[in-house]
Amino acid sequence: MDYVKAFLVGGAICFVIQIFMDKTKWMPGRIMVGLVVSGTILGALGLYQPFLDWAGAGAAVPLLGFGNTLWKGVMEGIGEKGFLGVFTGGLTASAAGITGALVFGYLASLFFQPKMKE
Repeated sequence: MDYVKAFLVGGAICFVIQIFMDKTKWMPGRIMVGLVVSGTILGALGLYQPFLDWAGAGAAVPLLGFGNTLWKGVMEGIGEKGFLGVFTGGLTASAAGITGALVFGYLASLFFQPKMKE
């Protein structure tokens, strides 16, 4: 049942964002930044963690979850290192995800022929 819930919640988030992309003239980069910032704000307000606990991977994998992970990392970094944690905490918390994206993106480029968009 956890897989079904994750699929439905993640799909619903993607569905809403796709409608937003189709109905507005915002560029995808701005929408992605907006999702990360929204996840950070929802995490700061304490609203994202209960949603994450309920939805599991369906809420953790989209960019909203990345913003929440950054927020939690910054808060842990501040607790451990003080003001310096503002700069190091988010990257420490999200290092595995960022590294995975870079490594798998590189591996995909080895197997497929990447082209510049014209």
